[in-house]
Amino acid sequence: MAMAFKMATTGMWVSDECKNSFMEMKWKKVHRYIVFKIDEGSRLVTVDKVGGSAESYDDLTASLPTDDCRYAVFDFDFVTIDNCRKSKIFFIAWSPTASRIRAKILYATSKAGLRRVLEGIHYEVQATDPTEMGIDVIKDRAK
Repeated sequence: MAMAFKMATTGMWVSDECKNSFMEMKWKKVHRYIVFKIDEGSRLVTVDKVGGSAESYDDLTASLPTDDCRYAVFDFDFVTIDNCRKSKIFFIAWSPTASRIRAKILYATSKAGLRRVLEGIHYEVQATDPTEMGIDVIKDRAK
C-alpha cells in the first residue's frame, strides 16, 4: 500500500504519489505541471493530472475545472535579462467562483499542509478566475 503524509492541523493526508511526482518535476524535469485534488470522503490529496515536459502553461490552465477547486504546481522556465536560463516553481491555489463553499473551505484550510510536503516552491498564486493566474502574472512574479 502507498504511504501518505498526514497533515496534523487539518486531518488531511497527502499521498506518496503527490510528493514523488513533485520531486520528479523538480529534479528530473519530466513534468511541466501537476494538478492535485482532494478526495473529500477519504480526506486524501492525490494527483489529478500530470503535464509532460512539452506541455505549456495554457495546457495547465485548460485542465483546471471551472466549477471545482484544485491545487497545481507549475515549473516555469525563463531567461533573465542577463541571459541566464532559470526555473521557478509556482504553487497555484485554484478556487473558482462557481465551486462549492465546502470545497473552497477544504482547499483553503489544507493548502499550508500540502505546501510543507512539497519543498522547493518559489511563489504562490491564488486565483478565482483565469485572469488572476494568467501567464503575465507568472512572468511578472518570476523576475
